[in-house]
Amino acid sequence: MSVFKKLSEIDIKQKVEKKGSQSYLSWSHAWSMVKQHYPDIQRTVYEDSMTGLNYFTDGRTAYVKVGITIEGVEHIDYLPVMDFRNLSINIDKITSMDVNKTIQRSTTKAIALHGLGIGLYSGEDLIATVSAPKVTTLTDLTIGDANWNKVLDYIKANKQLGLAPIVKNLQVKYKIDTITKKELGKYVG
Repeated sequence: MSVFKKLSEIDIKQKVEKKGSQSYLSWSHAWSMVKQHYPDIQRTVYEDSMTGLNYFTDGRTAYVKVGITIEGVEHIDYLPVMDFRNLSINIDKITSMDVNKTIQRSTTKAIALHGLGIGLYSGEDLIATVSAPKVTTLTDLTIGDANWNKVLDYIKANKQLGLAPIVKNLQVKYKIDTITKKELGKYVG
């Protein structure tokens, strides 16, 4: 049985909590549930190579990057540092506690990419669009540019997701035109 199939079949209903109108699975429950099935699970909290900080910034807001590796496959989640209303926090207002909470939420979301609790995120992109405008500067992704090899590494590690989810994840950071998307499809296989 694949990791995704095994984890997506785990009943999480008893561990799901509510905060306002949102349902969520705490990072500690998610970690514990996966650890029971995959004791070698690894988490990577990425640091900005320029600043050494555990978050990245466009100068106005910030986001974290968290990877979860199970059986050699890493899924990475990018999550904006947000307030209690799920709105991006201005960089000059961000505290270490805001970053810590975001890392924990991003951990749960990266675990969900492996299957556990993924249903909690159905329709999330619609909610985010309605409730909070994105404050992000996207980088144009061009075939062969400085980011191209990083993107290809990401695709190699995540090609089992398929082209549409990969492109959706990349569009958190990059503007991707039709020609580039078609080229990316060649690497998903």
